[in-house]
Amino acid sequence: MKYSDIIAAHKAGQTIGIYSICSADPTVLRASIRHAAADGTSVLIEATSNQVDQFGGYTGMTPPDFRELVYQIADEEGLSREDIILGGDHLGPNRWQKEDPQSAMEKAVDLVRAYAAAGYTKIHLDCSFSCKGDPFPITDEIAAARAAQMLKASEEAAAEAGTSEQIRYVIGTEVPVPGGHQEELGEITPTSAEAAKTTLAKHREAFEKVGLSNIWPKISALVVQPAVEFDHLKVVDYKTEGTRELRTVLDDEPTLVFEAHSTDYQTPQNLAQLVKDHWAILKVGPGLTFNLREGLFALAHIEDELIDPEKRSNLREVVETRMVEEPSRWEIYYTGDEDEQRIARRYSYSDRMRYYWPDEQLKSARAKLMENLANVEIPLPLLSQYLPLQYERVREGILEATPEALLIDRVRDSIRPYAAACYPDNETR
Repeated sequence: MKYSDIIAAHKAGQTIGIYSICSADPTVLRASIRHAAADGTSVLIEATSNQVDQFGGYTGMTPPDFRELVYQIADEEGLSREDIILGGDHLGPNRWQKEDPQSAMEKAVDLVRAYAAAGYTKIHLDCSFSCKGDPFPITDEIAAARAAQMLKASEEAAAEAGTSEQIRYVIGTEVPVPGGHQEELGEITPTSAEAAKTTLAKHREAFEKVGLSNIWPKISALVVQPAVEFDHLKVVDYKTEGTRELRTVLDDEPTLVFEAHSTDYQTPQNLAQLVKDHWAILKVGPGLTFNLREGLFALAHIEDELIDPEKRSNLREVVETRMVEEPSRWEIYYTGDEDEQRIARRYSYSDRMRYYWPDEQLKSARAKLMENLANVEIPLPLLSQYLPLQYERVREGILEATPEALLIDRVRDSIRPYAAACYPDNETR
């Protein structure tokens, strides 16, 4: 089903949703695409404004670069490009908050134009970030007016790209900003119904002011906080009773559903309840690379048992060394003494390690690990010890005991509960 069809089906009363893969890691992308192909579904893959922008982001990729990476993997995995939905998440002045509003918004407009021109058809307009000299927090009026600027540019680019009929927009934001919490979580309060209504009203007014009064049917989702969150050590679980009033806000909006961010590590039951409660778009990000790290570390332990010391990748040690040498991506998040920081670097839910996998030394160690294990037979008892779920699938004859197959399947373990929540009646499962 197409993205717009899924939203329409949900609004028509079906218990259906779509999960959003928010990662630029090639192994995660391959696992996601392979999972969608196995399930016979579309896959929604989103790049964030941090990862991918007109200058390359922290991945070094522009929107066309990221699109081609996804398409290449889809071609290799046998998934039609028509079943790929590309999205841009948190598009706005996030990357340029230290600049004055005019400069930041010029770049933000160019950013959304680049995404739309490259054929991305799910665009999150997020201007909730305060720039230099702005009030903090930003007002609803300012955020909506800036979103309208971006919307106009996106519509122009989509018309040139031939995607005007397909493109859909998401408005609103979440707590925290992209990248996650910088402090330990306390109690999380759901967005109030009144605040959600104000967000809708201010955006509708702003769109009308720039001559886009007919755009509203293309606004497909509203981001609000259903009180689901995680920090580096704790998960705040969804409670359906806490969103009873909030859920009524979209009752009179025929094209709008809720989008839930930071749903990583929610239980399968919570994910299913979120979809039932009209959070029809479930976003997952660090949870994917958390499983990737678990899979890689498990394979590294297996390598320790099978490969001579001088030939090992020493992946875990290389990761630790590089994170300590270049602490800028984790040090403001992981407080405490040296041991607490070490545990957080390696095992945190927020998974700041994900920023380091593109490092050349890590890529080299990772490649050596996979090569070492591809050249030996992994004993089943070792597989049972370090990758027990994959062991069961190998025993059942549905999974190969190769390092790549094992790693991709371990990442798919983070996707399976999302697929079950969004497509509960899928007969391929």
